[in-house]
Amino acid sequence: MALTPRQVEIVKSTVPIIKEHGTTVTKTFYHNMLKAHPELLNYFSLRNQQTGDQQAALAKSVLAYATYIDDLGKLSHAVERIAHKHASLYVKAEQYDVVGEYLIGAFGEVLGDGLTPEVKEAWVAAYAQLAGVFIQKEQALYDEVSAWKDWRKFRIAAKEPENQSVVNLYLEPVDGQGLPTYLAGQYVSLRVPIPELEGLYQNRQFSLSEAPVEKPSRYRISVKREATNAGSVEDLRQGKVLGLISNILHDKYHVGDEVQLSAPRGEFFVGKKGLTESQKPLVLLSAGVGASALIAILDAVLASTSATRPIQWVHTARHTSNTCYTQHVREQAAKHNNLKAKIFVKETRPEDGIGNEYDVLGRMTTDVLAKEVELPFDVEEAEYYACGPEEWMVELRSFLESRGVKRDRVHLELFKTGDVDQ
Repeated sequence: MALTPRQVEIVKSTVPIIKEHGTTVTKTFYHNMLKAHPELLNYFSLRNQQTGDQQAALAKSVLAYATYIDDLGKLSHAVERIAHKHASLYVKAEQYDVVGEYLIGAFGEVLGDGLTPEVKEAWVAAYAQLAGVFIQKEQALYDEVSAWKDWRKFRIAAKEPENQSVVNLYLEPVDGQGLPTYLAGQYVSLRVPIPELEGLYQNRQFSLSEAPVEKPSRYRISVKREATNAGSVEDLRQGKVLGLISNILHDKYHVGDEVQLSAPRGEFFVGKKGLTESQKPLVLLSAGVGASALIAILDAVLASTSATRPIQWVHTARHTSNTCYTQHVREQAAKHNNLKAKIFVKETRPEDGIGNEYDVLGRMTTDVLAKEVELPFDVEEAEYYACGPEEWMVELRSFLESRGVKRDRVHLELFKTGDVDQ
């Protein structure tokens, strides 16, 4: 049921309250809901709960919804991103009722008498409207791969080093059944049990790092080992251990072991038109393992009928031993005159050579980028795809916009809860 004009007005009037108390509300919400429904812990990152990222992301989402409740089109990207994430975790329609109960309850607990019956009624209606949007979108995503209804077992068929800190995992379905293809740039969610926590599952999203084919027999992901502070079981339970899933995959999972995957999802991709009709310049910018999404895009474009479109591969890493896919990109560039690569590193080895392991020594600031790479600022329809740390991407986007690139031509991928800061 649509909100009444009065309810819209009331929800918008709560924006100052949410700005002040939003994070307290969401902390209360998660504490109460997960205490009453511990089975939902399988959906949430223990680490994000511990750092407060999960609570902060939800507070931002609630604030944005209240702010734009009379102009929901402005939230379309955020809704799309969240719906894909939810679908990758197999969030169920009935779980929205649980979330609504505890979210409204948290409002009441934090605001007390400030949550008047009229305000509560407006927010109940507003939440029901938003839940309906997500349920409908997520059902449409589920219907796209209707044969894949839940987490599916995959076996590690191969585990190969990409560089000093990244391994490529080749994953094949245990059931032997076919796999759906995907769009270049999309991800899968991977989950594993944490035995120390009585079988609790934890999940993480990984880009599919090979170009899609029509009928894949396997998926490939690239996993970076993270700096860790391995601690006690209680540290695990409280989300204090860094890089939990990535490091488990590096240290404890080997060829023949099984993990669970969800179907490919994500709104960061080059679509069919980009592979069949486009000759617009394409710029792929990555930092570290962020290249995993972009290597799939690069190879997909080069294998398509748009293979002659101008492409620039710009990659930065701390050390030459940590660059991703450099040899492969060099080989592709030797075959395709339209592909230009530029590799930036801060540190090298004595045996490394310019034009081979790297091109530019030093940090890739936007000033250095502008000097070293001839970006297609004069082509209005050029497209830019970037994946790396959030601050780096936001700075990069601001730089591109300052040079006249429209925001809708800059596509950013971020693997953390919430969305890229505006």
